[in-house]
Amino acid sequence: MGKQEVIARVEANRESLMDMASTIWNYAETAMQEYRSCELQKQYMKERGFTIREIPNMPTSFIAEYGSGKPIIGILGEYDALPNLSQKVSSTREACPDHPDAGHGCGHNLLGTASLGAVVAIKEQMEAEGIPGTIRYYGCAAEETLSGKPLIAKEGVFDDLDAALSWHPTFNNTVWGCNFLALNSMKFRFKGTPSHAAVAPEAGRSALDAVELMNVGANYMREHVVDAVRMHYCITNGGKVPNTVPDDAEVWYMIRAPKRSEVREVVARLMKIAHGAALMTETSVSYELLGACYDVIPNHVLGDLLQENMELVGPPGFDEQDQAFAREFAQYIPQDAKRSGIASYSAPESFMDIDLSNTVEKPLDYGTCIAGSTDVGDVSYIAPFAQLTAACWPVGVASHTWIASACTNSGIGKKAMLFASKSLAATGYDVLTRPDQLQAAKEEFLKTTKGEKYLSPYEEDLG
Repeated sequence: MGKQEVIARVEANRESLMDMASTIWNYAETAMQEYRSCELQKQYMKERGFTIREIPNMPTSFIAEYGSGKPIIGILGEYDALPNLSQKVSSTREACPDHPDAGHGCGHNLLGTASLGAVVAIKEQMEAEGIPGTIRYYGCAAEETLSGKPLIAKEGVFDDLDAALSWHPTFNNTVWGCNFLALNSMKFRFKGTPSHAAVAPEAGRSALDAVELMNVGANYMREHVVDAVRMHYCITNGGKVPNTVPDDAEVWYMIRAPKRSEVREVVARLMKIAHGAALMTETSVSYELLGACYDVIPNHVLGDLLQENMELVGPPGFDEQDQAFAREFAQYIPQDAKRSGIASYSAPESFMDIDLSNTVEKPLDYGTCIAGSTDVGDVSYIAPFAQLTAACWPVGVASHTWIASACTNSGIGKKAMLFASKSLAATGYDVLTRPDQLQAAKEEFLKTTKGEKYLSPYEEDLG
């Protein structure tokens, strides 16, 4: 009975949650700039009896907490937008005049709101039944730069969690059982000696030469890393004019691998290449770590609970108007791209024949690794963790696109958000009231991590 009640509590807050999702969509604040979005959510939680905890050095992140003692359950939220993705709720590409640059092409206006709504519903049910324990909403900044949760984790605010849950917008309603790639995002800056490139080239020491030699070394290293490693880079500064020896040059690298330990290994080798390039060119090199995250460990016990509750809640309930809106985007989705998108998310082949998913699917991705990264991985190395996905845009549409931005303030996005919120609320209720399931999740976590202690990527020695 309690579970149906907690689902009903989310439904009772439907209007305020949809309003919040739209407001954050219109704010469209990028990573570390989510001041209004953060304040909106903090105020909402204060009004509903939550204690607000600030997080050191993270002004656009916070914790809203209710209850005391064990177990402690955390549900993660995000609300940052992406640059260059402004878009109206329209099937024609057109920037939104209220926020002409950024847009919610990853649906974080929905993500944080649904998670917050689940925590509110659980809190109300805890009060009604006198359920012991603690429930927390984590408002997390800067997921899009893959830095928010690792920086929060560095402050120790996840350390006492017994379990954590989250979700993410995609085009499918299922449990995300796959792994994600760990990542380092780093800039290498070389400093040399300027000189006239024609009159006195012998007096110059080119920082650009160092960048190019580093890239050559990195490209030769590709032959000697595991197949799943990804190394991509761009030169962000190559000098100003060709007739002056560049004394300042910079290259930006992203290193990804299936395990954090593999990222550490590849980065250590890349650091040697950078120092070697500096040595060869008689320049100096420094680096900046812009973002870093762990791979994701999906907890099957918690994942099974999510699946059970998604099926209990039922699919988002899209109507013909939603389906018609989804069909309008078909002209922008080539069949090959749609097939590739379906395969990348391990969705059923039958999805080729539909525009908008209105079913709850069994997960087909356990044991696979998706070629992307997310900073929820850091939390998954601290406590048992699971996440679901919900169909917030048409089948085959990729996130970080204008189509996704259009859909995340539409009826499609909001119905999917409520479906996710109800599923999270029911699962959080289960974890609080079914100690056998929580114990099983913890045992699986210990077995999977093999006792490895989490170390924030920002505390690693990069050499």
